[in-house]
Formats: sequence, C-alpha cells, structure tokens
Amino acid sequence: MIPELRSPTPEEWREQVRAERRSPVPLLDGASAGPLGAWFELPVSAATVVSTILDDVLRDGDAAVRLWTQRLDGVDVAVTRVPAGALARAWESTDPGVRGAIAAAAARIREIHERQRDIALRGIASAHLRPLPLRRAGCYVPGGRAAYPSTVLMNVIPAQIAGVSEIALVSPPGPDGSVHPLVLASAHHLGVSEVHAVGGAQAVGALAYGTASIAQVDKITGPGNLFVTLAKRAIFGEVGIDGVAGPSEIVVIASDGADPVLVAADLVSQLEHDPLAWAVCLTDSASLAQGVRAAFSEQAAEAARSGIIAAASGRHGAVVVTAGLEEARLLADEFAAEHLSLQGRAAEALRDAPHTASAVFVGRRSPVSMGDYVAGPNHTLPTGGAARHRGPLSVMDFQRWQSVVDLTGEEFDTLAPVACTLAAAEGLLGHERAIRLRMDDRHAHE
Repeated sequence: MIPELRSPTPEEWREQVRAERRSPVPLLDGASAGPLGAWFELPVSAATVVSTILDDVLRDGDAAVRLWTQRLDGVDVAVTRVPAGALARAWESTDPGVRGAIAAAAARIREIHERQRDIALRGIASAHLRPLPLRRAGCYVPGGRAAYPSTVLMNVIPAQIAGVSEIALVSPPGPDGSVHPLVLASAHHLGVSEVHAVGGAQAVGALAYGTASIAQVDKITGPGNLFVTLAKRAIFGEVGIDGVAGPSEIVVIASDGADPVLVAADLVSQLEHDPLAWAVCLTDSASLAQGVRAAFSEQAAEAARSGIIAAASGRHGAVVVTAGLEEARLLADEFAAEHLSLQGRAAEALRDAPHTASAVFVGRRSPVSMGDYVAGPNHTLPTGGAARHRGPLSVMDFQRWQSVVDLTGEEFDTLAPVACTLAAAEGLLGHERAIRLRMDDRHAHE
C-alpha cells in the first residue's frame, strides 16, 4: 500500500467526520480479537469484553487481575508491584543521554505546570470554594514491548504539583513480567515508588474498585488502547477520569509561505501512532496542497512505520483546499482537533483566535512533536471532538473544589427569610423549619 493523502472537498471531509464520529464500537472478529478469541464467542463487541473483565475484577480482585493478564499478555504476574530496587536499577542502567533527556524534559514540564496550581479561595470569607488535592491518583502508561517515558512525566508531574499524596502508576508487563525499564526509570526519577505491572481493562478495574494489592484511587488518568478507553468510560462515576481518548489527531491550517516538507512531516509524525489516526491539511493554496501531497508520499514511503502510515492516510489522511482561510478555520473548529498547527504567515496570524482545538502549535519552530515531549504543556489531550469542552491534562485535574459556608449572624438574618420563602414555594417545609428554628434560637439569645 502506497501512503497517499486523499483530496476531498470541504463538504466531503465534513461528511466523513460526521459519519465516523457517530460510528459504533467495533466488533472483534477472528482477525482482530487476538487472544480474546480463546475466551469469547466471536464476533464480540469490545464493550462486552471490557464489561466481563471489570465484573471479574470487582468480584475476584487480584485473582482476576492475574488471570486476565495471563490470558491477554501471555505472562503470569503473581505480584504486580515492582520492587523499589528494580526502579533504581532501571534508572542506573539507562543510557546517560536518555537519563539527561528525561531529566531535562521533566524540569521543563514541571516549570510550566507549577504555574497552574490554584491556591486561592474563590468567594468571600463566609462562603467560598477552596482547592484541595486529590488523595490518590492512578496513572496509566501504555507499555509492554513499547516504552513511553514521556507519558510518565506528563501524568505524574501535574499530580505531584497538585499535592496528591499517593500516586500509583500502572503499565502492562513485558515478556519478563515487569514494566518496561524506561517507564521504571522515569518513575524513579520522579520519586514514584508504587508501580504495578498490569495493563488493559484489568488495570483500570483494579484502580477503580481496589484490590488487596492495589488500593482504590480517586481518579485515573493516561492514554491506552480501545479496551482501556472503554474501561475508563465504564468506571466513570466510581472514580474520576481525565477523559475518553481516541486515535491521535492533527489538523494543519497552512497558507502561502508554509514549507510543504515540514507540513508533510507533521502529518507523518501523527499518523505513525495508529492506523486510525487523523491527519489533515486545510489550505487555501492549491499549489501548496500539491506540494504537501508530494512531500507526504515521499516521506511516508521511507518512514519506519510506513505500513501504519499508509493504513491511516487511506482512512483519515487528507489535504483539503478551501475557498479561504476563514473556511479552513471553520472546518478546523468543527473538527475540534487534539492538535492544531498553524503554518504560513497568514495562518500563523490566527494564533489568538478562539480555536476549539485542545493544543495550538504556531509556526515552523513549534512542531507538534515538541509538544509530545518537552514544550511544556501537557500532551495528554482530548480527542474525538472533546476539545470543545475540555483542554489538556493539568494540575487542576488533580484538584477538587470544596465549598465552605460559615455565615455571620448578620448574613444569616439577611438571608434566612429569603431561603424560607423559597423553601415554602418549593413545598419543602422541612427545609423551612430547619432555618426558622435557627431564626427563633438567634432571637432568643439576643
């Protein structure tokens, strides 16, 4: 399969987005189910698989976690918690250059996130909101054979800055039954001591319900595959979640002056994540569109993950020529991308417009790839249009707001008659009586 970008019209691309974002959860058949085929009658929905695993974890705790890890990851992990010594050894055995990169990225991410911590009371002395840290957070880091130390940094650092006292990190085990050494090294550098070798829906269930080995958390954050995503959706309410993540997305608004080679490189960089990833260039320049398509085909064919890129570009890769940049901006806002890149002088002038995208990258020196690792703002971002109502993971995600009411006598005298009138109007006479007793008591003690 040759990696190519399609050339839909604006309306054709709009219709594709509308149709696919309404699509149901896929069924798993013999080609896609993998080891699940041994335990479920196929085809089966991914939601059914997740529901079964979560029910087992709720009922059987650690035994269910061990069983499903053995079935799906092919490794028997009798004790999920990674010994502290293994974390230290992972850091010591990591290449010094990689250790330096982890430390430098952590410092930059911490610098940006420290400015997000809210400590101010919102309201007045007698009636206000106050921010408090969550007590315990669970951070999911994809893993197994792959390693994502950047995900460790992006999830743990804001939790630490918020003041979360307990952080449990979970990541799928590799063939040796432990977590990838780079994930362990990153956790050690940040001072995280609780790391568990467990992934998938069983990890989400353990964090949400609690087991003998893994205590229940207040919130689960971090990206994962389809089963992790559906599990997080299913347990929302039992605990909090950061959001329901889908495939990676990039929209580039490009105008004359943009470098087609750089635009193409940004599209390639996001499509290599996942065969379902989205990568779209919106431009008002037909000649630039042609240059982007040519550069993309050349770069994608030579890429290490050309097969994944080809599959993704065939589904969700496109260059759309618009009547002008205003139409491009409107299309981008309808899509509400995870990442929005503005390239070319006219496009970059749109920087301060109220885009619906979660993260905006401006100009040739700010590729999305920098945001994935070291630019500073969090790379854990909403997808699937959720950028319309939430932004990147932040320190605020690990804080909760509590209201405090401590009325003075004067405030009570002023507000009590108003509350009584409203309570009576709603027919809640017990509410009214609870207030009137205090009115009578206050007058009796004057």
